[in-house]
This record gives sequence, structure tokens and C-alpha cells, in this order.
Amino acid sequence: MLRSHPWLVLLVALVLAGGCRCDEPPVGGTRGEFDVEQRALDFGRVLEGETARRPVTVVGTGRASVTVSASVRSGPFSLSETEVLVPGASSVSLEVLFPAGVGPAEGTLVLSAGGRTVEVSLRGEGVRPLVCVPSTPCRQSHFELEPGVCVESDAPDGTACIPSSRCQENGRCQAGACVGSPRSCDDGNPCTQDACAPEQGCVTSPVVCPAPQNPCRVGVCDRERGCSEVDAQDRSICGKVDCVTARLCFSGTCKEVPTPEGLLCAPSTPCQGEGHCQAGKCVRPDVQELVPVFAQELGGRPSFAPGGPVLLSHGEALFASVCGGDAGCRLVSYTSEGFLRFETPYPEGAPRALLAVSDAGVVLHEPEALESYASSVTGAPLWRTPLASLDAPPGAESFVPSTSAGRVALGPQGEVVSLVSWAPTGAGGDAGVGSGAALVVLAPDGGVLRQGAVEGFSAEARVALDSRGEMFLFAAGGPLVRTEPEDGGTGFRSIPLLAEVPESGTSLAVAGDRLFAGTRAFVSADGGLPALAEWGVGVPGLRPLDEPVLLLGDTGYAFARMCLRTDGTACTPEEEGVLLRAFDTGGGAVRWETPVFPDNAPGVLHEAALVQGGAVSTVTSVQLAGAMRAHIQVFARGELLMMCPLRGTPHVAGATYAGSFVYVALERGGTWWLEAFDLGPNVTAETRGWSQGSSLSGSRRASP
Repeated sequence: MLRSHPWLVLLVALVLAGGCRCDEPPVGGTRGEFDVEQRALDFGRVLEGETARRPVTVVGTGRASVTVSASVRSGPFSLSETEVLVPGASSVSLEVLFPAGVGPAEGTLVLSAGGRTVEVSLRGEGVRPLVCVPSTPCRQSHFELEPGVCVESDAPDGTACIPSSRCQENGRCQAGACVGSPRSCDDGNPCTQDACAPEQGCVTSPVVCPAPQNPCRVGVCDRERGCSEVDAQDRSICGKVDCVTARLCFSGTCKEVPTPEGLLCAPSTPCQGEGHCQAGKCVRPDVQELVPVFAQELGGRPSFAPGGPVLLSHGEALFASVCGGDAGCRLVSYTSEGFLRFETPYPEGAPRALLAVSDAGVVLHEPEALESYASSVTGAPLWRTPLASLDAPPGAESFVPSTSAGRVALGPQGEVVSLVSWAPTGAGGDAGVGSGAALVVLAPDGGVLRQGAVEGFSAEARVALDSRGEMFLFAAGGPLVRTEPEDGGTGFRSIPLLAEVPESGTSLAVAGDRLFAGTRAFVSADGGLPALAEWGVGVPGLRPLDEPVLLLGDTGYAFARMCLRTDGTACTPEEEGVLLRAFDTGGGAVRWETPVFPDNAPGVLHEAALVQGGAVSTVTSVQLAGAMRAHIQVFARGELLMMCPLRGTPHVAGATYAGSFVYVALERGGTWWLEAFDLGPNVTAETRGWSQGSSLSGSRRASP
């Protein structure tokens, strides 16, 4: 029998009592563990160039401390430290950095310790801020990351700013507005008129001293004394002058003397030198033919509608619609120096007629539609609006729609205004039983903005716009109306201006607040009693021409056919001359008149335009010495100032004026040309008012 030892008994008792945990190692040999609270870290949207910081929480899951290594795999992300000591049963933060670029970014944070690895996905998006520019001087703008737009607010009061008007200075912001003090423009000189223009600032012009009653004294201004009078220069003209006698100034007195030899009696023109008095006559060099600045082959015959433009000019570009040659019909454009800009064939080679041009495009007409082509260097087709797609007036649904030159105008923003009429097939668009008309406004892209039926207008009516875009309609004999968009509707309402204009044609021009209707009546754009043009005075039997008509300020210009036969028989068309007559728009009285063709010869008027300084220029063909010669003429105050012949005997189709140049489409020996003629700085085309027969750029809209 074995003996029991006391220590053995004690050990067995402890084991039976559960006093020993043999499944856990002793503390001194414990292996640390860890985990992370996030498996994904999203930095969101961060501005480019900024660095965002986000923490990752690392948790110690054991009782012992553990050292965790950290690294980033891929992406622009980085760490504030590459390892952290995590106490047992505790946590620490590890900071991850995202330096934002542009666009989304992804990466992975890798944490490891003692054979355990944990991955955290990283993502963020770099956002490039918009360049925020405040809309006005006293607004400030900054980029808001969310929702990614610029946000404006008032600049703090007292912030320095530049006033919009140059007539103010020392600007300071007040409640979002730039307020400045008035600028003083007084230069202390009594011989200058000082003023301030909001867009220019201080402007100065010389004082014009009152003209003395004595024509041989002149007003002058002295800085010390202001305005005073001095003798005019000797031999200054002070009255009627011809090459026999002249009223000239001598020592401040006007005297009638024999005209001195060599006295200037006629200014020079582009085709003739100045005239000087010799032996009692005004002697001038012989007239020379005008030499073109350039001559460019058109490659075909100009295609145009009666009464419509043959050539159009816009900025530094010229436009023509041409048919002929292998290319068929096409739109061609040249620079003002004669270089080809583009040549665009029309679909199916069918002809088109020019109507108008603007930055929005070149508007053309073909029998069944309105079209637009780019006026830029591409010349590409932009849109086509078939007339049949427009809504016909009630009762005219089965009729044929039409429009034409004179019934199409361009609005200030490039919109196209067209008066469209409907008539039975074969009626040629004339008004008839059941026919009707509508006014249509197309957007610059050809879409229909507004349309509505209008009564009393047919294919012979005219549409014109003033410089603000107000629309006017006129039919031969009347009525004359102003049209406005219908309140709350899609059509128009008409405001009557004149019920009838007896014996009138169809022409219509508008400039400022005056209209010239049918070459017969001047009327205010707001209505009222008309002033009738005096056609019944002077030359008998005048027959006013519908086109061209010109209008600017208080003067209107129109042309009339005249027959100067005295035997009582009627003139044939080949025997008729043409008269230019200027009218006072306020009362209709004749200001001046002059025959357009010399020696009462028959001829053709191709184009007319206002010239700065109150003159009118024409392009004509006149039967002289058995040949039809083309001329460019200038008239002012009833006098012929210039008559310059073109080379040879060309057949002229049409012309357009731009600056000091006249561009003419003409045929020589079977070849069609575009020729340019420089009339010099003294003959510059007027751009205000109704300045050409078809108005500026063919737009049938007045220019301010």
C-alpha cells in the first residue's frame, strides 16, 4: 500500500475544485489582437489643391498592447504615421490624408500586426472650382462646393469700385451698387464746351462763336477774351460767284469784282479734277471713267426677285445669289477686298433670291420656303421653313401661301418677320375671295415664335420695322397699321394709322418716328393727320416710282417717271426720264428736285442711297450718244455734284453701298462681275434711317 503525500493531496484537491485555467497562457506570453471600426473611408468632394484629413479608429481586441503597421496601396492618399501602438482593450486614431486633384480617386489602407491584416477602402473626388466673376462691381462671387455653383452676394459697404458711368469717380459700394461722386470736366477754357458722356468721360469741343451779320467778318474765340469778331480772309466768298463776277471780301467788306483767274469753281470728284475759272468760264479736266478697286468674276448670273436686293453687304462681307456654270445655283460671299469667302450650292441647284443678312445668317427665298445660311466663313445651311407648314387663315386652308421681297424684314435680334398671303392656285398671290394673309415671326433658328391672321393685306402689301423692332404694314391705297403681339395670345393686334392713301403705290419706309407710305403720305408712327407729298406741283404728269424711297430726319426722297414731250402725245417707256424729289416730312412741301438722267435722256435707275451730308447717290444706266452707259451720281440740294461713268457699256443688275464704296453686279461680254468703286471720303453712305432702297443690309428695318 502506497503512502499519500500531503502535497499530492493538495494538488488533486485544486484540480477537482477548478482552481486552475489551463486553456489560457500566462500573461507574460499573451499575443495582441486588433480590428478597425470602418471598412471604408469616404472623403467626399474636396476642392482641388486642398488636403482633407479623416481618422480611422484602430481597436485593441486583446488585453495586451499591439503595434499595428499602416500603409497605403494605390491612389494619392497618405498617412500621418506608418505605425501605431494600440493598448489592449482600447483604441487609437490613425489619420489618413487626401490631397485632392481633379476627378475621382480610390485607394486601400492596409493595417497589419502579428500575422493579421485588415484592409480599409479609401475614396474621394477632387473638384476643380469654377472661376467666379461677379456680375457687377459691387457684388462678390465665390464657388460653393455643394452644389458646385458660383454664389453671389453684396460686397461690403465702402468697398472701392469703378462706377459704370465715366461721369462719376471715387466709387464706393453701397447696398450692392457702385456710387460715385460727379466728375468735374471744366478745363477753365472759355473757348471749349466741356461735357461728360457716360461712356467716354469728359469730352471737349470748340466753342462755335456766333456768326456776325457781316459775311466778311468771322467769329473767333480767344482764351483770354472769349468770342470776338475779326475780318475774314481777303478774297473769301461772301455772295454769288460765277466765273464772270464774284462777291469777295476785302478788308472786312464784301465787294463785287471781276472773278479772279484761277478761282476754284467746282470741287474734284473720283472721275474729274476740280474746276477753276479761266476767261470767264469754269474749266475742268475731262471726265474719266471710274476704275474699279477690284473686279471679281461671279461665276454666273445674279439671281434676284423684282424689288429685292441683288447684292447685300454686312460688316466686311458681300453676298450674292448666283446661277450658272457647272455648280448650278449657289450663295457666294466675298470680302470687301474681293476675295472669295465661301461658295455654298443650294439643294437640287434651284435658284434663291436674297432677302436680308445679319449676324444670325443670310435669309433667302425660294418659291415654297424661307431659308437661312450662315453669314460666317462656313456659309452652311442653317434652317428651312416651308410656307406650307404655317397656319393658314380661316377659309384659306386649301390655298397656296407666298411671300416675297418687300414682305420680309429682320428684327433687332435676328428674328425674321414675314407677311405671308394665301390665294387660290394660279392667282399669283393676289387678294381674292377667300384669300387671306398672316404675319409670321420666326426665331433666328427658323422656329415659329408667333403668327396670326391680319386683314386687308395681300401679296402687294409691304412690311417695315423701325429701329426698335416695331412692325408696320401697308397696302396700296391703305390701310397703314402698326402691329403688336396680342395680349395673352399667339397672334397680333393692329393699331390703325391711316385708313386710306389715295393714288398710292405699295412702298413703305420708316425712320425715327416718321413713316413714308406709298410715296404719298408722311405720318407719325403714333398716328395723327398725314402730310401729303406735293406731287402735283411743278413738272406735270409725274408718276411716282414705288422703289426706291429714302427717309432720314425731316426729309423724304422719292423718284418719279416724267415725260417732257410738249406735243401732247404720251411718252413711250424708252422716252421717259426720272426725277428725284426731296420732301419736307412735316408738311409734304418740295424741298428740291433734279432730273436723274442728263439731257432728259431715257434710262434705268438701279439703286439709290443716302450719302452723309444730306446728299443722294444713284447707280443708273442712261442712253447717251446711242449707247447705254452706266454712271454713279451724287445729288445735293437740287444740284448734280458728280456723274462718273463706268468703263464700257456694261449691263448692270444691281448695286449696294458700304462706307465710301459702291459694289456693282454687272455683265461685260457675257461674263458677270462684281466690281467695287471707291468714291472717296467725301461720299460716304449714310447708315441712319431708311438709307437705301431696301434699307440697310436689305433688312427693311430702319437704323438709328
